[in-house]
Amino acid sequence: MTPTKTDSLSRDSLFRMVRSIPGAAREVWRGKQAAWQASAQLRHPSRDLAWEAEMAETLKGEVERLLPGTETASARHAKSAPLCEEDCIILEEVKTLTAENNRSNITRTAAYLACYDQYPELHWALLAHMVSRNGGYHMTDLQSNLMHNLQNQTDREHMYRLLERCNALIFQDAYPQLLLYVNSRRIGRSCFHLLSHFHVSAFMTPIWERFWLERCSSLLSVALIINEQNYIESRVVQHPYFQKEVLSKPAFHLHNLAGLNHIVFPLGRGKGLAGRVIEHFGKLDERIMFGKGLYAMLFGIEQVFTQVLEFAHSVPHRGSRAEYWPGLFTTSMEGMVKAEFYSPELLEHEWMPEGQRLYSPELLSVWKDTPYEPITRQDWLQNRDSLGHLSAPRRPWLFEMSHEHRYGMLKTALAHDAKTLLH
Repeated sequence: MTPTKTDSLSRDSLFRMVRSIPGAAREVWRGKQAAWQASAQLRHPSRDLAWEAEMAETLKGEVERLLPGTETASARHAKSAPLCEEDCIILEEVKTLTAENNRSNITRTAAYLACYDQYPELHWALLAHMVSRNGGYHMTDLQSNLMHNLQNQTDREHMYRLLERCNALIFQDAYPQLLLYVNSRRIGRSCFHLLSHFHVSAFMTPIWERFWLERCSSLLSVALIINEQNYIESRVVQHPYFQKEVLSKPAFHLHNLAGLNHIVFPLGRGKGLAGRVIEHFGKLDERIMFGKGLYAMLFGIEQVFTQVLEFAHSVPHRGSRAEYWPGLFTTSMEGMVKAEFYSPELLEHEWMPEGQRLYSPELLSVWKDTPYEPITRQDWLQNRDSLGHLSAPRRPWLFEMSHEHRYGMLKTALAHDAKTLLH
């Protein structure tokens, strides 16, 4: 049989892919070296996280007295003081603002930054803003030209629902807490007796009451990390739907291959990336430790903090990776690379020329607002298992992620190209 032109093109493409493998291996080695060097340069000066160890121990004791079956828990459950008119007004306003800003990843992300800008002692709000940006990027990655042939549309939708659900649930739980603090500052008295009206875990009540008096930002941030990861544990991570349709499927591990387990904070537009990699999303303890490491990196390293904050204020979040790497990505389908295979291009060029960049759409152009069923209202605080995490966050040593994140794209491109050749 005479070889066809298509056969010849396929062989040429295969040879190009094979030739690119040694380059990919060299990229890993160079990336590790560069990451260590860049991390060392960024690590200084450090910022004081002002951790209050004695206060943390005291709060652990207060939380333990709230566990089910204790006298304190029974007394608090039985107590329901009547609300004054001002409290009723605050409740309605917080409910309304939460619903308005929980429409999409875009509105949530902006709302977090607005809270931080108003009251910078709310460190967690800036951390949540940056992590929520990543949530938006991961959602649009599912529809990017690097990943479009690696999953069918049904699997993409299941993965989107997991990401969106986590993003929406954390906002639904945390944003009312932030707004109660905003209102407390506005009227000059604590509003944290209203937390239970938003079904916030009893874990957070003594934390907020102490924060109102002491303003220990790092302790509040760690507590919120513990709270929010426990909040999504039964509602998303262990939920039968997500276990069956996402977490137990091989396609979920493909997302780790693609770098969706990377959380990256841009150090300016088109510049470096700081961040961390979470290896096991399904493990509660690991997610909490991961969050604490991100917090310590963001607020414990001066260069990371100043550059990330400048980026957050100068680049509006729309969900496209073109926001932080405009030399690699474009939001325009007309300006995207038309090549059938991407890995050789990524290896040969650090940046892609205009009109030849990778497609990363804006979120609202590819995903619409998603309604959900009613949320279960149980309190996750049933034992003292998570109290050990109420400890000082530690700054990571290796956190510069530019090369590793780009290598994640290269691995995705290789998977994309292989799938193209097989079809």
